[in-house]
Amino acid sequence: MTAPNPLSDWQLQCAYRTLAGGGVIAYPTEAVWGLGCDPWDEEAVERILELKRRPMDKGMILVAASVQQVRFLLDALPPEMQRKAEQHWPGPVTCLLPDVHEQVPEWVRGRHSTIAVRVSDHPVVRALCEKAGRPLVSTSCNPAGRQPAWYSWQVRRYFGDQLDRIVPGALGGNRQPSRIIDIVSGQQLR
Repeated sequence: MTAPNPLSDWQLQCAYRTLAGGGVIAYPTEAVWGLGCDPWDEEAVERILELKRRPMDKGMILVAASVQQVRFLLDALPPEMQRKAEQHWPGPVTCLLPDVHEQVPEWVRGRHSTIAVRVSDHPVVRALCEKAGRPLVSTSCNPAGRQPAWYSWQVRRYFGDQLDRIVPGALGGNRQPSRIIDIVSGQQLR
């Protein structure tokens, strides 16, 4: 059972306005703090890549509040692959799905023909995605080569005023970032 949203209406509205205005936010996830933005906003995604010093070709994760938010990707897959992905959600498992019709922009997909997708059960992540009405970019909140942020003070230390908003909240109970599973091969990559 998913915990209720710990954000006030005002906090959620502020975060939504930041995302809708092309902003970059930091927010708590299941295991570490994440950076997020609207995945269809190329400039916002590029800002995250610059902050992290991460090359675009590596790709980013999409995080969603529900299977319905990623149905546009699942519907292009055979029913067996859809079931494989859905059995892991909601939860801390990222599935690599073939982006059959290239519905996700290349600045999110990177050099891959797959897209990394997670349907979260973290209450803050779910609230943000529900308010946005779509999946969001989710990537660990750290510059390349540094440890992910486990505390909001680390978020501030890493990025200071370069972020548009730090969404309050607590991390989930996971000690490790999400597992990554390739839905086509069934192989666990992380």
